[in-house]
Amino acid sequence: MKRARFTEEQIIAVLKEHEAGAKTADLARKHGISEATFYNWKAKYGGMDVSEAKRLKALEEENTKLKKLLAEQMLDAAALRELLFKKMVGPAAKRAGVAHLKAKMGLSERRACSIVGADRTMIRYCSCRPPDTELRARLRELANERRRFGYRRLFILLRREGEPSGINRVHRLYREEGLAVRKRRTRRKAVGVRVPILLETRPNARWSLDFVYDQFANGRRFRVLNIVDDVTKECLGAIPGTSISGRRVARELTAIIARRGKPGSIVSDNGTEFTCNAMLAWCKETSIDWHFIAPGKPIQNAFVESFNGRMRDEFLNETLFFDLNDARTKIAAWIADYNGDRPHSSLRYLTPAAYAATFTATDDRLRNPGQLRRSPVAPPAPIGVQNPETLTATG
Repeated sequence: MKRARFTEEQIIAVLKEHEAGAKTADLARKHGISEATFYNWKAKYGGMDVSEAKRLKALEEENTKLKKLLAEQMLDAAALRELLFKKMVGPAAKRAGVAHLKAKMGLSERRACSIVGADRTMIRYCSCRPPDTELRARLRELANERRRFGYRRLFILLRREGEPSGINRVHRLYREEGLAVRKRRTRRKAVGVRVPILLETRPNARWSLDFVYDQFANGRRFRVLNIVDDVTKECLGAIPGTSISGRRVARELTAIIARRGKPGSIVSDNGTEFTCNAMLAWCKETSIDWHFIAPGKPIQNAFVESFNGRMRDEFLNETLFFDLNDARTKIAAWIADYNGDRPHSSLRYLTPAAYAATFTATDDRLRNPGQLRRSPVAPPAPIGVQNPETLTATG
């Protein structure tokens, strides 16, 4: 602020001289001021002493400061209203908020940073990360090939190809490329206490059966009989057909048993294909324990229901079928990919075929307590694949 030439004491002294009888023109010439300035002094300080003049000046300065603070508060409130519907979380969002205030309201960088609550060094920071062009291109290519795979399974596929990048970098590039899997509309889920289903950890301990429905391009409906091994998560069979009877189910199960071996038990719902006389006679002939779930309780057949959900999400909703032969060909190709290439989260991201290969033909490993014990409950998905067995199998 510009410093005044005359203090309050000097101004009051000039006014006292005028009250003593001195002329205005003589006082203006004597002190080097104009007559207009003198009359302004008289209007402002007339009849005051020095202490009152100082008090008036202090009040004016305080009033000026209060006006300035009020203007700043109003400006801050207007700036916050500009950012009302913007989520200021993370450096990127704060950089965008500062840029918006500078462009929209003409604020300085310092003022905008104070309003947003960001450090100026963070706002001016420029990333030094490499562009990772090849990795981004390969990640987009895999995501386009397998549109229902998240970043964890894409990371497993990249690791198989020899990519040394960690899961955190893959996740960051996955988000920057906008490859997030679109969530489908979910159905209402049952609420209650869920107890893990305990199984003996060996292949063919139990199979699960269920049907999944779809339609051809001409609108004609068909269904697929899915047979899943509950331990290895392998799909033992996916038989499409417009009409599948109980006798057909018995024939297909007989063929799978001849190829793979006899299961300890089979679980299914109460469909007419599974409760007919042909199936009852087949169970009696083969001496296989067949368990029917409670009506309206599909959670009791959770393994094949989970498989049906994956099949629906990753394959049926993404594929167009023209006829039954076309459906057989495409389903067989997808089942081969599911068993041999697709990482399964409940198997520590091994494929079902690779996990099944860890079991020997004898029961030595199961009988010997010192050998590897497999948990019958599916483990949670890891944040990063750190399991040595998994890394070795995935390359």
